[in-house]
Formats: sequence, C-alpha cells, structure tokens
Amino acid sequence: HTMAAAGVGGIIKMVQAMRHATLPKTLHVDAPSPQIDWSAGAVELLTEARPWPAADRPRRAAVSSFGMSGTNAHVIIEQAEEESAEQPEAGAAAGPLPWVLSARTPQALRAQAGRLRAHLLAHPEQRGADTAWSLVTGRAALDHRAVVVADGREELLDRLGALADGRDAPGTVRGTTAARTVGRTAFVFPGQGSQWPGMATELAASSAVFRERLTACEEALAPHVDWSLTRVLRGDPDAPSLDRVDVVQPALFAVMVSLAALWRSYGIAPDAVAG
Repeated sequence: HTMAAAGVGGIIKMVQAMRHATLPKTLHVDAPSPQIDWSAGAVELLTEARPWPAADRPRRAAVSSFGMSGTNAHVIIEQAEEESAEQPEAGAAAGPLPWVLSARTPQALRAQAGRLRAHLLAHPEQRGADTAWSLVTGRAALDHRAVVVADGREELLDRLGALADGRDAPGTVRGTTAARTVGRTAFVFPGQGSQWPGMATELAASSAVFRERLTACEEALAPHVDWSLTRVLRGDPDAPSLDRVDVVQPALFAVMVSLAALWRSYGIAPDAVAG
C-alpha cells in the first residue's frame, strides 16, 4: 500500500484521464457492492474504459482519500485550458537571453561554462531559448553562480569562453549565495496506524528520561481506563489490543509525549509541533 501517497495516485489517474479524454476502467471489481443502492443515483462502476468527450464546460473530477484513523481528504480537479504554443519562425532572433549556471565550486562553474560552449558548437541547430529555459528550470541552484546574457550565438560563444577561462566579459555576472541559516525544528507526531506490539519497550528500558515520562502518563491515565499502559505496549496476552481505538490513541499520546521529553533532554526543542 502506498500509505500517505495513496491519494496522489488517484489525482495522477484523473489528470491523465482528462489529458487523454478517457474515463478509465475501474480495476479489480467483479460485481458492484450489494450494500449500495446503485439505482438511486447516477453513480456507476466503469467496467470498460469510455470516451470522455468535450462539453460546454471543462472536465471535472473528484478524488477522495481516506486514512485509517478517520482522516478524509477530497480534491476537485478541473481541466485547464490548453494554451497554444507559439512556434517561432526558423532563424528568428530571440533577443538577449540569460544563461544561468551554478556549481559547487568556482572551478566547477568554469568547467560547466566550457561544456555549454562545446555543446553549443556541436549542436548549432538547437535554439538558445530552449537551452536557457532548461538551465533555469531543470538544474539545481548551487552556491557558485553566474549569468551570461548574450544577443546571438557568436556573442554567447565569446562570453561562455571568457567565463570558462576565468576572464571578465560584458554581460556576465558571477557571485555566490549568502551563508545559509540553519532551519528550524519541528516535531511531527504520527497518528493511528503507526503502532505495533512492543512499541517503545526497549526505549523505556534503556532511557530513564523516557521511562519517567511514560510512567507519569500511565499514572495520569489509570483512573480513566481498566487496562495497564505498560502491559498494552508490551503486548501481554491479557492486555487489550492496540487495534482498539480507545486503547491505541492514549497509548500513542503517551509514547509521543515521552519521545518529546527525551529529545528535549538532549537539548532539541521544537519551534513547531504537528500531529
């Protein structure tokens, strides 16, 4: 099972359905469920793929995804209008273009400029605008950067050559990014579905901080339940199952609170908490 990414598959499926104007077949279904009154509405299972013709309104689809703990997500997708791609005339000048380069070191930046110049010489049929777009959208932005702005092929070859040789040239800017700051810390606590028998028992045996907070949670919980948190986590035969919602939710809470206490004891405090 794709777990948290399960809904993404449905979204991809419906986007492709819109793109190909086809309603796809419902897979792995032999017969409709008798628990649903299929005659009461216009909903039906697709036993075969069907054309999805254009109408006087855009195609729309709804995708639902349901988590085991009760999380519900619903996304409505609408087909976007297709934009006609304008094809430039052969040989038409594109005007000045920025070629954006980046690398981890100054030496790698010069080497990249040399490779781009060699590529341009080897492939005169390629449009400079296409390469410039790919450099901006298809490559990582590393610390050492340069921008080469040129109007025409020959000017671009000259300026890439200068950058490769480490020489200054008009229309060329080099620099480095500012020092990166350390990101903030978030504690994200999982919900129901992340539990297993024996959860946290080894950590409770080896960490006094974790064990003390877990014990405090158990003492606070005891007046409200007829079972032992310790026995539940150990998976004792006489303990209730973690499959029970009224058991797993407080058990997960106790484990997560104890984990937070452990991280704090190491000097790691959250700037944000979710879960």
